[in-house]
Amino acid sequence: MDAAERIFFALKDDFGFKSATGSVRFNLNDFHINVEQNNIIGNILEEWRAKWLTSKGIPHIYNRKHESPDFWLNPDNMETDWMEIKSFTGSPNFDIAAFRSFINLIIEKPYKLHSKFLLIKYSMEKDIVTIDDFWLKNLWEISSPSEKWPIKVQYKNKVIVNLRPAVWYSKNVDYPTFKSLEDFLAALEQTIYKYHDTNSLAENWSDRLCESYKRFYNRELNIPRWNDIKKDYINK
Repeated sequence: MDAAERIFFALKDDFGFKSATGSVRFNLNDFHINVEQNNIIGNILEEWRAKWLTSKGIPHIYNRKHESPDFWLNPDNMETDWMEIKSFTGSPNFDIAAFRSFINLIIEKPYKLHSKFLLIKYSMEKDIVTIDDFWLKNLWEISSPSEKWPIKVQYKNKVIVNLRPAVWYSKNVDYPTFKSLEDFLAALEQTIYKYHDTNSLAENWSDRLCESYKRFYNRELNIPRWNDIKKDYINK
C-alpha cells in the first residue's frame, strides 16, 4: 500500500470523511459570518487536508503554489508519491492539467503520470458543507474519450486548453474511462496528432516519452496504436 492509499483509508475508516459535515466561519473584529459561497470550498478542503496530515504526523510537503502537485507524500524523494486534490459539486468540472504543458512535462518528468488523485464530491446547503463521496484514482481512471477527441479535453475557440475528467463513478456514460496508462497515452498521442497546433510534435512524441519513462523506471512502455484499441472505448 503506497502513501496515498494509506491516507485514503485513514480518511475513510478512521476519520469517517464520507458524509462528514462542516462550515466556514469568517471573523472581522467582533463580527463573524458563516460563509455560504462554495467557490472557496475546494481551497479550504486542500488546506484542511494539509493540516490534518500534520496533526496525524503523516510526512508530506504541501505545495501552496498554483502548480502540480498539491502534495508530495515522500519528502525524501520529490519524484515519487505525488498527490493532486480535486473537489467539485454536481458533476466533475475541474481541469486535470493544461494540455500543452502536460504533453511536454510528462517527457521531462514521467513520474507525473503516476500522480494519485484524491477526488472529493461535496454539496453545500446554505452554510453547511457535506462530503458526499470521495475516491482515490490514477490519472487514466478519471480520463476518457469524448465525441470529438480521443481524449476528453476543454476545446474553446478551436484551441485545446485543458484535459478534462470523465464521470468515473457512473456506469451510465457514453465513453468509459481508460483501462490502463498505455491506453490513456495512446489516446493522448492520437489527440496530439489530430490537433492542428501539436500535429508537428506527433511524429516522435511517443518515442521521446518511452525513452524518458524507461530511463526513470527501467521498464518499457508499450503504447498501442489508437486505431487498434478505440473499439474498446468508442462504439459509435
